[in-house]
Amino acid sequence: MSPTPAWPSLAAEIRRCRLCAHHLPLGPRPIFAGSPTARIVIIGQAPGRRAHLAEIPFADASGDRLRQWLGLERAAFYDACRIAIMPMGFCYPGTGAGGDKLPNPICATTWHARMQAAMPRLELTLLVGGLAQRAYLASFDNVTDAVMASRNGEGARIALPHPSWHNNAWLKMHSWFEGEMLPPLRRRIAHLIGD
Repeated sequence: MSPTPAWPSLAAEIRRCRLCAHHLPLGPRPIFAGSPTARIVIIGQAPGRRAHLAEIPFADASGDRLRQWLGLERAAFYDACRIAIMPMGFCYPGTGAGGDKLPNPICATTWHARMQAAMPRLELTLLVGGLAQRAYLASFDNVTDAVMASRNGEGARIALPHPSWHNNAWLKMHSWFEGEMLPPLRRRIAHLIGD
């Protein structure tokens, strides 16, 4: 197995990726962030249309909510020296019935392990939504159970619901998420990034 390339060359290689270009309605535009000094990685589903157009991950109301959940200002959230963003699919997959389509799995299988190897200081992985949780948790049944298992905010992997408005009903039914789980998670994140 060849050694993992340095971050700048790996990032450049990912930006040139065209593995699933023929499936992408707006063409390939890999959106991710990271660096060898990142301590936290956020793994979500895939960039939405607004993120694709802005070329910035979580460039929508879901991103606003996620930043609020994590207790992060925009500048800290987008500081790739401290926080990496590595979606399951790096490009906008298009819209299907009821929301965005699922990303092509070739993206995660091609890039995730290499990205993680190039970020040796990672201590916390935030799994945002069911697709990331299914890929990274050994026993995944559903988002509620995965988030409940992360309720104490400890461990290397923390499951979070997707911050979309689609989950407003879930948040109302599970008030412990914002009331009990988020405060210790915010403290842990602040400690890891040095705020």
